[in-house]
Amino acid sequence: MSIEMVDPDVQPPVGPDTTAERIPAKHLSKWTLYTRRFLRNKPAVAGIFVFILLVLFSVLIPLFWPVGVAEMDFLNLATGPSSEHWFGTNASGQDTFIQTAVGLQRSLMIAVTVSVGVTIISALVGTAAAYFGGMVERTTLLIIHFLMVVPTFLILALVSNNAGGDWRVISLALIFVGWFFPARVIWTMALSLREREYIDAARYMGVPGMRIVLRHLLPNIGSLLVINFTLGVVGAVMTETGLSFIGFGVKIPDVSLGSLIGEGASSITSAPWLFYFPALALTLLTVSMALVADGLRDALDPTSAAGGRA
Repeated sequence: MSIEMVDPDVQPPVGPDTTAERIPAKHLSKWTLYTRRFLRNKPAVAGIFVFILLVLFSVLIPLFWPVGVAEMDFLNLATGPSSEHWFGTNASGQDTFIQTAVGLQRSLMIAVTVSVGVTIISALVGTAAAYFGGMVERTTLLIIHFLMVVPTFLILALVSNNAGGDWRVISLALIFVGWFFPARVIWTMALSLREREYIDAARYMGVPGMRIVLRHLLPNIGSLLVINFTLGVVGAVMTETGLSFIGFGVKIPDVSLGSLIGEGASSITSAPWLFYFPALALTLLTVSMALVADGLRDALDPTSAAGGRA
């Protein structure tokens, strides 16, 4: 169902003749209003522009770059940036430019996979616990509170170390340790929604519980889920980078931004380009996603004045 909103920029004529015909207000759909508010946030627009460039870089460079990620140039071992190797080479003669692109692609794949999984699981668990209440709610909260005190880093280190650097296993481990905190936040929000009149009406009409959760509760916290997904990408990138940096994440022959930064940190004085270029890609990725999340929060929050008038 589309919600019509009035554009506040369209004002009726003001004059001494109060009987004059008024100009009809312009009606906007809610998504048009959200888009306009987001586009008025210049840092958020810059963030999404940078993020798109990073995605294109990670997708197109591995397809068209003439040098492979594992290809070695024995005539250029640990050489600095040049016309032949734009980001220089490592001690094995591998091109840092293509490695940065492939590492960014792998980090993005992990981050998006983890964020999607965490968002879906936390949304379903949190809203279902709030709606059904009783034993379901108590059991769910007991599990969440137990997992919140478990040292998740030890779980991640153990799983990733036994996975041999497989990014799919690492993604599943990050989803497992990442869903319960957002689920508790969503449960708190859904508590106020389960007492609304439309929820009572659906319940009295005999609508099944999970259908109410999926068609009535979840759409009404959609803005929170969008923001959680965007911030989840940042959190997953940082976690994967930290694991790979200390040797518990993605491992050779695969590469990620974390493994590249970890490799470059050991030679930052002799070959600083091995550290700075992957670190720059990581910084641009996290900052751009943080700006996008901030812009989405302002655009989707009806009480926020940061997005300006639509």
